[in-house]
Amino acid sequence: MKEALERLREQGLSRLWQASDPEQLESIRIDLFGRKGSLPALMKNLGRAAPEERPELGRLANRVKSELEAALEQVRERMVQSKQTSLPALDVTLPGRRPARGGVHPVTRVMWEICELFERMGFSVAEGPEIETDYYNFEALNIPRDHPARDMQDTLYVTESVVLRTHTSPMQVRTMERRRPPVRIIAPGKVYRRDSDITHTPMFHQVEGLLVDRGVRFGDLKGLLIAFAHRMFGSDVNVRFRPSFFPFTEPSAEMDIQCVLCKGSGCRLCSQTGWLEILGCGMVDPNVYRFVNYDEDEISGFAFGMGVERITMLKYGIDDIRLFYENDVRFLNQF
Repeated sequence: MKEALERLREQGLSRLWQASDPEQLESIRIDLFGRKGSLPALMKNLGRAAPEERPELGRLANRVKSELEAALEQVRERMVQSKQTSLPALDVTLPGRRPARGGVHPVTRVMWEICELFERMGFSVAEGPEIETDYYNFEALNIPRDHPARDMQDTLYVTESVVLRTHTSPMQVRTMERRRPPVRIIAPGKVYRRDSDITHTPMFHQVEGLLVDRGVRFGDLKGLLIAFAHRMFGSDVNVRFRPSFFPFTEPSAEMDIQCVLCKGSGCRLCSQTGWLEILGCGMVDPNVYRFVNYDEDEISGFAFGMGVERITMLKYGIDDIRLFYENDVRFLNQF
């Protein structure tokens, strides 16, 4: 038994040091240490030795195993180092590979463009919290707790009196609380609603506007929004206003543009109508002025709001809003 262990040690070390590649080394490892390998087979026979010989044979078997394992690791390390040193040297004269550069997301790009258009027309940008109180998100905008308009919002509540804002309109109230007329602001930002399909997402972007001063009329609102539509979609685009309802404006309207894909002839994007709704607007309801201590007899104003994703879809002819959030590089590279 002792001679067999010594013989296995010498033969095993010889085979290991002569191994020329990782595949051969792995084959030797299996022959020596595998379930049916030489060393496990010998160690099973230790039980047949005389009781007085077993301690010495056990120590010898463990020493042989340790030596073979150490030799295996040394040979493996030598092969790794040899492979690393055999790699070709770095040629510093070769031209470098430029890393891919990111671009501005189409929604962000269009939101910047919208803000820039209105800033040129004298509006300033106002930003505020995305987590809002019920008071600013609803009540101060003439939407009390029992108002049916709350059912239209699909609100995500944080607590009973705190919500993820459903629009950026709270910034209109917050701004009027701090400033006296004239007020001329736009409020861009993220908003949240419990809604998801090919034209809606739970999080999206809005730009809302507010102008309050003396002698402001609905005609001023129409002129402003028509100018915006022509600058955003081209001077040849047709525009129309339809009566609508919003609790914080009266009278209220929705603004449509001629379908940018079919030019009014009817298609899937415009549901065969030839028109696409792009924003809601109206004269500020006098009830809103009472929350901010404005004199409704002295001033008047208008407000409007648009979804940035919708404007982006129309501007670039995209028919599924989910493309904006799937992070498909093939889609994003087009912008």
